[in-house]
Amino acid sequence: MERADTELGLALAADEMDYLVDSFVQLDRNPSDVELMMFAQANSEHCRHKIFNASWVIDGEPQAESLFGMIRNTYRCGGENVLSAYSDNAAVVRGPVAGRFYPDAQSGEYDYSRESIHLLMKVETHNHPTAIAPFPGAGTGAGGEIRDEGAVGRGSKPKVGLTGFSVSNLQIPNYTHAWEQPYGKPARMVSALDIMIEGPIGAAAFNNEFGRPNLCGYFRTFEALVPGVNGDEVRGYHKPIMLAGGYGNVREEHVAKGEIAVGAKLIVLGGPAMLIGLGGGAASSIASGAQAEDLDFASVQRQNPEMERRCQEVIDRCWQLGDNNPIAFIHDVGAGGLSNALPELVKDGGRGGRFALRNVPNDEPGMSPLEIWCNESQERYVLAVQPEDLPRFADICERERCPYAVVGEATEALHLSLGDTQFNNAPVDLPMSVLFGKPPKMQREVARMQVKQQPLRLAGIDAADALEKVLQLPAVASKNFLITIGDRSITGMVHRDQMVGPWQVPVADCAVT
Repeated sequence: MERADTELGLALAADEMDYLVDSFVQLDRNPSDVELMMFAQANSEHCRHKIFNASWVIDGEPQAESLFGMIRNTYRCGGENVLSAYSDNAAVVRGPVAGRFYPDAQSGEYDYSRESIHLLMKVETHNHPTAIAPFPGAGTGAGGEIRDEGAVGRGSKPKVGLTGFSVSNLQIPNYTHAWEQPYGKPARMVSALDIMIEGPIGAAAFNNEFGRPNLCGYFRTFEALVPGVNGDEVRGYHKPIMLAGGYGNVREEHVAKGEIAVGAKLIVLGGPAMLIGLGGGAASSIASGAQAEDLDFASVQRQNPEMERRCQEVIDRCWQLGDNNPIAFIHDVGAGGLSNALPELVKDGGRGGRFALRNVPNDEPGMSPLEIWCNESQERYVLAVQPEDLPRFADICERERCPYAVVGEATEALHLSLGDTQFNNAPVDLPMSVLFGKPPKMQREVARMQVKQQPLRLAGIDAADALEKVLQLPAVASKNFLITIGDRSITGMVHRDQMVGPWQVPVADCAVT
């Protein structure tokens, strides 16, 4: 188990390995490599937020709330207009009643439909891939967030994007500043300057090509030598924050996901499997550079906004059908690939699943079963559709030229099975309780330590010189170069973008659509 953890980059804790050993001893067999990778992705920090859900002991005193419990407390105290939170791919709050312009379900003619337009919102990070390869890392960060928005409830509509970056000091050649020092960086990570040259272009490229205006964002730099417990230490964002977010709309009858019926067809919508982005959920959950270099680079995905646009057109046509929406349940495919998305789909729908590995669309036939099941090829969704609704769903996919495949069926038994006709075996054959049961809860015990802070010294500072330096700080300086790379009027629904100051200075504090 320890060797597999290292070779496959599973990032399992010791108690998780013990849990797996006990589980497979009870099953009286050894796990397959596919099952181990699937467990690692489904239970990674990226997917399960183990640190945020951990039990904390601070200075010997057990804490009543986890970090996530503290976050959720705002919802408990003031959630009267929140329709969905912490349970779906994005949160939903109550919106106004107004007219939405889309084709009528019967006639196909465009018209205004007066209805509740509830607001969905989401942010997530894509830090690890952006640190390794900024253009595809930030691009797939934006793309993954768009998929999360489209996979709310039984299908919804992304509308506006947000992109943000926190990096270390830029150290632009021949333009360094007094506060910048050459402290160095980890070998596998791109420099802060290259991240800010390539990353924003990657995110803007995806938003532009998908057709979503990016109207919100931020940019900060920080890197400094500061007092630490064991002496001075460098703090900064060598591993950047790449924040992808946005908001959209969802119909009232589609806010809540329902139960998946026994016999429902389980579908992969979107692009084919490719050998990219393997093990990203686990890779992003451990210290950067703590695993083999080839595993770090294998965990980066690549983007195809056109395919995602086709998928969204299918989802749009489905939700526009109202009560006749053929989508019973939907999730996007992100970290862990199908090995995380399909089990999560049936678990959330209260079912088990029986899957056929060779039904998965595949552009690289030489991939192993582990690679087919666990790769993180982008622009994919998983859905549950009733058998009687499948022809109608297939017609919509054909109209939008969007690939899809039926890869499984929902079962009453809470069991996961994955059959492989190529090798006549079952790479996955597990009770769902092993994958989603109760792996050991993380425990964190810490103690407060005193750090002697340096006093702030303002003597000898020239006000004019200080003002000039502050205005040159990226957090204060113009963000124009991050804004003009994106189309801010696509969709024709944008009422206010960033350019609201005199002579189109981008100083807006909000976006309006």
